[in-house]
Amino acid sequence: MMAVVSRHYAERGTCKMSVETMNVVIVGHVDHGKSTVIGRLLADTGSLPDGKLEQVKATCAKNAKPFEYAFLLDALKDEQAQGITIDSARCFFHTPKRHYIVIDAPGHIEFLKNMVTGAANAEAAAIVIDSKEGVQENSRRHGYLVSMLGIKQVFVLVNKMDLVDYDEKVFDSIVKEYSDFLAELNVKPINFVPISAFNGENIATKSEKTPWYKGLSVIDQFDALQKESLSDKHELPFRFPVQDVYKFTEEGDDRRIFAGTVSTGTVSKGDKVVFLPSGKRTAIRSVERFNATDNQSAASGESVGFTIDLQLYIKPGELMVREDQVQPHTCQRFRANIFWMGHAPLIKNKTYKLKVLTKQIIVKLVDVVNVIDASEINSVQNKQQVDRHDVGECIFETTKPISFDLAADIPDTGRFVVVDNYEISGGGIVLEAYDTDETLIKEQADSRNQSWVDGLVSSQERSKNYQHKPQFVIFTGELLVGKRAIAMELEKLLLENNIKSYYLSSYNLNLGLDNDIQDNLKLEDDRSEHVRRLGELGNIMTKAGLVFLTSFTDADDYELKDIEKLSSVEDIFIVNVGGNNFSDISPDVQLAANPDEHSAAKTIFEKLLPKIK
Repeated sequence: MMAVVSRHYAERGTCKMSVETMNVVIVGHVDHGKSTVIGRLLADTGSLPDGKLEQVKATCAKNAKPFEYAFLLDALKDEQAQGITIDSARCFFHTPKRHYIVIDAPGHIEFLKNMVTGAANAEAAAIVIDSKEGVQENSRRHGYLVSMLGIKQVFVLVNKMDLVDYDEKVFDSIVKEYSDFLAELNVKPINFVPISAFNGENIATKSEKTPWYKGLSVIDQFDALQKESLSDKHELPFRFPVQDVYKFTEEGDDRRIFAGTVSTGTVSKGDKVVFLPSGKRTAIRSVERFNATDNQSAASGESVGFTIDLQLYIKPGELMVREDQVQPHTCQRFRANIFWMGHAPLIKNKTYKLKVLTKQIIVKLVDVVNVIDASEINSVQNKQQVDRHDVGECIFETTKPISFDLAADIPDTGRFVVVDNYEISGGGIVLEAYDTDETLIKEQADSRNQSWVDGLVSSQERSKNYQHKPQFVIFTGELLVGKRAIAMELEKLLLENNIKSYYLSSYNLNLGLDNDIQDNLKLEDDRSEHVRRLGELGNIMTKAGLVFLTSFTDADDYELKDIEKLSSVEDIFIVNVGGNNFSDISPDVQLAANPDEHSAAKTIFEKLLPKIK
């Protein structure tokens, strides 16, 4: 029968076929018959090189060794050097409907790395379970692996049914036990197929030995899988990561074009959009393309530019979405699975750089939930770091909120890479977003406040003696707009009015705290550490009863809120000079760029005085 089935598929395979290709990963312990299943698929679909099946059978007979379909994989691997397109991790078969790339050896490190980082994409998974042994620890590990990778289409092959006399009760028991386990992982299998891969039962055609089974054969189940198309990505919510902003000035052209590639969804001229995480809202004025006349709409996969109705200050890395659709998550903490490739382990409290689409931001490891040794697919309990080639389920926190989707919802915006020492050291997929006020900054401030030792002079006594309250004043705005000159003038004016104050430039803040000037320069790239130092120093200076003045270029809402969490004052006094990039914060004083510093200082003084007297 096998020869007839194989010839049947081979003949059908010579017909005009679709070029559609699907990637399917097959997981299962080697003793559960995974290699035999793959060998059968190759043989029964006529996907083997001419004469290969007969050659392997003849070799087995010559060596007095029983033939097994698993031997086909070994034989094909041996021929890699001769141009056979099969390797240790992949093999290929085809049906009249489509071509299949079967990804073997799920514990293979390269496979996991490519899956987690998005370099490869398994669209479905088949899990092989030995019916006689039942659900084993490896079966559970592979289920966890499939869940971790976010594969939505999963079916289970209950193999070696011949060893249990094709007993329906044995099959039903495995179906119930494994379905319950997968449900805990939020995985819902689309089918369980009772098979005997060695005998070819329910592989290419339905078997007479399982009349109680009403489902599909294995090959028909492959063909029943749904293929994601480009139109499917069009149907997803609109996601456009801003890659760059181009400004035009010649001939009165005042356009600002937000350029990038549409990740998913569609958008049209006039649609209302939101930039995240800043939360700034506007509408699409036009869609811009090179050498094109259609400026009405754009869809996933297109590299385009947009102009908007309002001239907003938007930085590269923002995510533009449609206002009328499901919004991505915007937060600082999230749970993710990460495949770690770095030579040094992923550890807590170390600073890394996270890249999501066009966004780059500082990130730290908060907690390690679980670790799997990728080479063994073996869970390691109570491990608090992620070593090279480990897969870790971890909690991460960014220094400021970022916008993303869960990988299970929109893979494109749910994947990320982590950079350590200028090298990509890990790739991950987001599993869950944590909308919480609990952050590392808040935990640090709470811990510090609980252990803080006060002197004999209370803050009330100090304010009474100084005849004014303490205050934290931050000057912000773009570079070269006169912030420093105004702050210095204000310090002088405060002193003339018997108000104890001190101005510290942001550069001087780090002098003496770093080993050398190069460390100081490097710190300018790590704004999160600058925020921490500024907040802690503000806390000390205001506890001392002073009006503390400093400047912080281009501060945004999130940075100022973190500084406020660290400082001891309830409300920071904000002076913004020139344009700003705030979304929610309203400055206490807004000044034009490069004003007269004497007049500006007097204006600020008049607004500040009621707060400290």
